[in-house]
Amino acid sequence: MDSHGQDEQRVVWAVVDTGIGPLMLAATREGLVNVVFHASDPVRERALERLAARLGTEPAEDPDAPVLAEAIRQVKAYFAGDRHAFDLPLDWSLISGFNRQVLRELASGVPYGTVVGYGDLAGRVGQPGGAQAVGAAMGANPLPVVVPCHRVVESDGGIGGFGGGLEAKRKLLALEGVLPEPLF
Repeated sequence: MDSHGQDEQRVVWAVVDTGIGPLMLAATREGLVNVVFHASDPVRERALERLAARLGTEPAEDPDAPVLAEAIRQVKAYFAGDRHAFDLPLDWSLISGFNRQVLRELASGVPYGTVVGYGDLAGRVGQPGGAQAVGAAMGANPLPVVVPCHRVVESDGGIGGFGGGLEAKRKLLALEGVLPEPLF
């Protein structure tokens, strides 16, 4: 409790090994707040510094915290092919406005094993012609994999960009059966 009798914001984190490399998961009492690709020590340290600055508290490593333990379990099940949807509370506090609107639509309206074009997703949120803005929203996604920005592709059939790298995007789409598994 702080001096006003309120619960202080608590941020917990852990790293989980996945088929696309280590992911850092961070959560608040509200839910999962951040997923970070390529969570090597330097990447993790920068991410933790950003979280501390944005959320006003020093994150603590605690893989056993209930919301984080459940997120780890679901992420592992997803990469094992045993889970097709995440059922986790999400803390949207790191994103707002149009970007939050687009990501919420993506999370609820583009299921496992499907893809959507940047322009199509823009149209779904009432911004036809907003494909570039949707691309920017995907790049700002604080919850990749769980909020599946890897499912957003170019209208001409191109794979598009991805914050975790194109190889990770290909692997995620192959895991979901959208692309064939790489031959090598």
